[in-house]
Amino acid sequence: MAVESQDGRRGLGTLLGDLAEGSATLLRDEVKLARIETAAAAGAVARGSAYVAIGGVLALLGSLALLAGVVLLVGDQWLAADRYWLAALIVVAITGALAAWFAKRGMALLSPSQLAPNETAATLQEDKEWLKRQTTSVATSR
Repeated sequence: MAVESQDGRRGLGTLLGDLAEGSATLLRDEVKLARIETAAAAGAVARGSAYVAIGGVLALLGSLALLAGVVLLVGDQWLAADRYWLAALIVVAITGALAAWFAKRGMALLSPSQLAPNETAATLQEDKEWLKRQTTSVATSR
């Protein structure tokens, strides 16, 4: 409780103490709010990741069922004497070629030359040259 003088005003020390106490309370409340928001965000990320994983598994299962259907279609309709093994071999060859193409393209996009921040490096080099010119011009002007 703040000590008041006879005219109803508080002293400077009391005001500073109240300010420090209020600031500490405000900081504690802000930290508590940040923890709550971080926990909520982490929960949302966990739920979102679970949904994405479930969707990915279902998409994979659907793709496998589709490929099995394509094998049956090719074996029944286009190959003589129900040669399902040959249909499966054809589907594997086509999907393998597609997988190799995607993997090669992905590896090219992930190469260090593609990931390097070229523009940033160039601007840093320009800034270095500018700074060097500025320091030499200041040194020569003295």
